[in-house]
Amino acid sequence: MSCKWLVSLIGAWIILYLGALYYELTLPAAINSSRPPQIVYIAPGTPFFQVAELLKKRGLIRSSLGFTLEAYRLGAVGKIKAGEYEIDPKDPPAKIIKLLVEGRVITYFITIPEGYNIYEIARLFEKAGLCRKEEFLSLVKDQRFLSEFGLPGPTAEGFLFPDTYAFYRGLSCRAMITKMVKRFWEVWKEFEPRAEELGLSVKEVITLASIVEKEAVLPEERPLIAGVFWNRLKRGMPLQADPTVRYATGKFYRRLRKRDLRVRHPYNTYIYSGLPPGPICNPGKDSIRAVLYPAQTDFLYFVAKGDGSHHFSRTLKEHQRAVDIYQRKRRPSSWKKPAERLKVLPEKGEKGEENGSPPGKPEASKTGKD
Repeated sequence: MSCKWLVSLIGAWIILYLGALYYELTLPAAINSSRPPQIVYIAPGTPFFQVAELLKKRGLIRSSLGFTLEAYRLGAVGKIKAGEYEIDPKDPPAKIIKLLVEGRVITYFITIPEGYNIYEIARLFEKAGLCRKEEFLSLVKDQRFLSEFGLPGPTAEGFLFPDTYAFYRGLSCRAMITKMVKRFWEVWKEFEPRAEELGLSVKEVITLASIVEKEAVLPEERPLIAGVFWNRLKRGMPLQADPTVRYATGKFYRRLRKRDLRVRHPYNTYIYSGLPPGPICNPGKDSIRAVLYPAQTDFLYFVAKGDGSHHFSRTLKEHQRAVDIYQRKRRPSSWKKPAERLKVLPEKGEKGEENGSPPGKPEASKTGKD
């Protein structure tokens, strides 16, 4: 009698176990499985029982206890990954648990435009809900963190390669920056032999490429603009690049005034000759290539024509004529002698003001170089 009772008990237990297993593996986790899939964010370090409570509260599972017991049965407790998930209430608990363990999170494809600086990238990440602006800027200026990548500058400016990246909520800001810097070094391998051939450091190349990136509108003009800058550097002439003043003053989108060009700041290339201390944005491949393979020209100046293109000049007189035509909208007959022209600084030439441009785009109107 006792033997039959034991067999019956074991049989009942097997039937119940198989029934529970069938329920967990096949039946919907939620009572109301007609609901559409929902987006659920699981923050890093969230205990499993809190995850279960969250899913129960959102109506995605029937029982938080049953869901937790199933996770123990599958050995999944402590193995789920943080992130944003799309969970379908029609799915059985085992499938949902597998989703969380495998970390099949919602992926966001973020495009960093060529010419964005660290401040614009920080706003982009914050708007996407991936990283707080303050945290991003703190990390890209953290010398201890940056030393891990061998970056030559005081910040990561110039070395966050503009590209399209796959990120997800829950990924640390540090990890996202790491991915962008590693992408830069991957790209740099293509240009490193040429830089060594010319005797240029990565910092010199990227710094000048960042200025070319902000000055150029038409792709075909990048090598010409780079050629102008190299010519000026070789002659000891200041670059007088408006984008460097914008970076110094933080006026990325407003029109520059003459007083801005007098600001005493290391990045102001109207006051200080040579390259600025570091990049002013994150340049793309075309601008880097233009710096390493500049056009062989004797141009020393250029001024925006108002349609995205530039007029390039060899002499100061020719440049002043172009400035009058394209920037000051004067007729050539109204010229004044060079000595009578209002000058911002006692330099060899003059550069007019530029118009602001949308975030991440090269300035719509460029001025001549002195």
